[in-house]
Amino acid sequence: MEVALSAAVLYLLFPFFEATLKLRMTDLPFEPKKKRVFSGVAPTGVIHLGNYLGAVRNWVELQADNECFFSVVDLHALTTHPVDLKDKVIEVAKIYLACGLDPGRSVIFVQSHIKEHAELFWLLATIARIPELERMTQYKDKSGEDRRGVTLGLLAYPVLMAADILLYKADLVPVGEDQRQHVELTRDLAKRFNDRFGTVFPVPEIMTLKMAGRIMGLDNPEKKMSKTAASQYNYIALTDPPDAVAAKIGRAVTDSGREVVMSPEKPAISNLLAIYSLVSGQPAGDIEETYRGKGYAEFKKDLADLIIEFLRPIQLSYSRLDDKNVLSILRDGATRARKIAAGTVKEAREKLGLLPS
Repeated sequence: MEVALSAAVLYLLFPFFEATLKLRMTDLPFEPKKKRVFSGVAPTGVIHLGNYLGAVRNWVELQADNECFFSVVDLHALTTHPVDLKDKVIEVAKIYLACGLDPGRSVIFVQSHIKEHAELFWLLATIARIPELERMTQYKDKSGEDRRGVTLGLLAYPVLMAADILLYKADLVPVGEDQRQHVELTRDLAKRFNDRFGTVFPVPEIMTLKMAGRIMGLDNPEKKMSKTAASQYNYIALTDPPDAVAAKIGRAVTDSGREVVMSPEKPAISNLLAIYSLVSGQPAGDIEETYRGKGYAEFKKDLADLIIEFLRPIQLSYSRLDDKNVLSILRDGATRARKIAAGTVKEAREKLGLLPS
């Protein structure tokens, strides 16, 4: 009798126990830890369509499932000849926000507002080797044959980049192929520091961005579209008005013939096709079919119209951003970034045996 009664009570109470168990289980932190992402743009030149398609658009997507840190890396701009640097920093921050980077989901800040970038740079510089820095492709390209005027800043640029990444203990670094070598050095420096002094830094994984490095200059399909190009006809700036977009696409270099096809023998029209495909979301083959027998003029006119409409929402968002509010977002981002940066440098100093202040 008692057994039967107990069974009956359990039967009646089971739904309650089950619901309570489910409720408590949903409260437990079973979700996997988010990956931490770091990336940034130096405020040199203008942010162009290639930057957006190859990098910033991917960053916007990464916000959904990762803990993201996006910086305006103004200290890197000092290795060139910065002009109106303060204004450029605000401009890049506005572009970030207009493109969809969300300060509610990402930490958006200015590199020089966090002094720990410079401190960790020096700590890493003590273990970086001159030959490995001299092997960097970008250093070779920018220094040229006569290196008597080359600065330490240019040579050590990748060490500062490593400090940027390791300061926030990034798990993932989204980069194009042109920056891959620098992130490989970051990985080497992280391993070297950890092996020599004790583990502080996770070794970040390189995340090759979708289509990164595929957008070439409108005036030279052999070189990447560049935000520091001498000619404004090299790139489409994200803030270019419609008439400028139409003029730049109209003047874009094409190949001999008039057939709109993706081919190694036709690098110029292939580049324009790649832009059309990325902006429209259509496969290149479908675009080729659309313009079969129509020639370059009609294709370029339609491409210009497509880009103008594509940029319209970004430009509208950009125009609505107020400098005061942007500065407030950057200050808040710096406060959040500083907490993590200070902790990382504290760990590194302890491993090195530096006397606490």
